[in-house]
Amino acid sequence: MKKLVQTFAVIFIVSFALMFWVQRLNASEGYAGGNTITVYNWGEYIDPDLIKQFEKETGIKVIYETFDSNEAMMVKIRQGGTTYDVAMPSEYAIQKMKEEGLLLKLDQSKLPNLKNIDDRFLNLSFDPDNEYSVPYFWGTVGIVYNKKMLGDRTFDSWNDLWADDLKNQILLVDGAREVIGFGLNSLHYSLNDKNKVHLQEAKDKLVKLQPNIKAIVGDEIKMLLVNEEAPIGVIWSGDAADIMWENENLDYVVPEEGSNLWFDNMVIPKTSKNIEGAHKFINFMLDAEVAAQNADYVGYSTPNKAAMSILPEETVSDERFYPSPELTDRLEVYENLGQDMLSYYNDLYLEFKMHTK
Repeated sequence: MKKLVQTFAVIFIVSFALMFWVQRLNASEGYAGGNTITVYNWGEYIDPDLIKQFEKETGIKVIYETFDSNEAMMVKIRQGGTTYDVAMPSEYAIQKMKEEGLLLKLDQSKLPNLKNIDDRFLNLSFDPDNEYSVPYFWGTVGIVYNKKMLGDRTFDSWNDLWADDLKNQILLVDGAREVIGFGLNSLHYSLNDKNKVHLQEAKDKLVKLQPNIKAIVGDEIKMLLVNEEAPIGVIWSGDAADIMWENENLDYVVPEEGSNLWFDNMVIPKTSKNIEGAHKFINFMLDAEVAAQNADYVGYSTPNKAAMSILPEETVSDERFYPSPELTDRLEVYENLGQDMLSYYNDLYLEFKMHTK
């Protein structure tokens, strides 16, 4: 019994010493207590050098974690096990998170660099007056096509995908809102349509596209298009920019019927334990030089108007990725459909996928 007590005493002393040593080490690096924030973002969606720069300028250590879907991100924040201080959800997720009380209101007095954001990307329907969010990146959903493999063919309309001579030529990104959305757009319906007759019509039309579909895939869609495994893909504009840089035969277009205008945004979840540090990080990312460097690294379109004056002219003048207001006015952001309607979309999408090879 005496030996057992002695053993526990040794374990306690060693544990205490280790804890003390770690705290001293963190303190020596300026990372103690309130000097830490946890950032929750999509994968490969920030220049790592900027994290180091923020840590150096502020003395705040950044713990960086990633997610692969809005749904996975919301589950983690609901659970509350990790104290995330900043997260980057998409617009429809923000609506849902607001309704569930998962977000804290921003103190805009602590975000002086908010003035750098283009006015047309502020005060949008999913967050009026930007009470809870500020834009991080934005883009569209459209069609990538290989000019070398397809010759003079263009894709001005979503309906061009249904051409009889495109059998086994199309890759689709694996997303219910994206696929059901362009099906709806091809019929001149809203991609937020809740009319079940319209939705069934869109699903039935998508089933007729099945002979032309080579595969429905995730992130590997980029590699497949770069390697010319297929000549056509329905994809997000940021991914299109990446692969067009790797393969000059690729081009990108947003069809004339319209499409999705998406935003990823910076928010402060209710789990935050360092609200002051969270505001500092968001304001840092809104700096013009920082936003320009980040956009250059990630390859997506920045909503930061001040940063656009720093980026190369050939980048910001490319209307495929920085479309004119005339085009963006025809595009729609995804709205929160509500759980019942979202489930209906997902069910239709699964029915459609069952018809693919």
